[in-house]
Amino acid sequence: MHIILGVLGALITILVLLNRLSETGFDIGWLNPFSWHRRRKFRKNHDLNPVFKLDSPLDVAALLVTGVVKVDGDITATQKSALLHAFESEFRVDRAEAKDLLTSSVYLIGNGQEFFSKPAKSIERSFDKFTPEQVASIIGLLDRISQVDGPATSIQTQYIKSAVKGLPNQSANKW
Repeated sequence: MHIILGVLGALITILVLLNRLSETGFDIGWLNPFSWHRRRKFRKNHDLNPVFKLDSPLDVAALLVTGVVKVDGDITATQKSALLHAFESEFRVDRAEAKDLLTSSVYLIGNGQEFFSKPAKSIERSFDKFTPEQVASIIGLLDRISQVDGPATSIQTQYIKSAVKGLPNQSANKW
């Protein structure tokens, strides 16, 4: 009995001290494991690099295709004109929208260290929105754009392999 009274007394003392701390402004909400899990999940989804938060397959495709020419360094004038022409023909957008796609893709890639190491991660949010035709178009664009200034370099082929690995499987819809 004396052990139970000691435990209850210690428990009441801790609760009274926590109450006094919260009244003085000390936040003890971080002790709640449920709110900690909710905050961590929110942070994990919303504190990402913007390059990994794209929801549209068109934006992701433009980003991947722009990445294949930017993986070697800066984009040359011939690569830029080939990209704009590819955006206009494949994505069926006008010249202004193609320039906007290119500009936003280059801006999102930035220095590209995080993106080039994990290009497949940028596909995750829009993975289920890709059609097999879009996947085939992206793979063709990646191959075609990588060969604009001559044969594709080893860095470009490695990037293409890692990007294609993240795309939905083309035969996934067939039984």
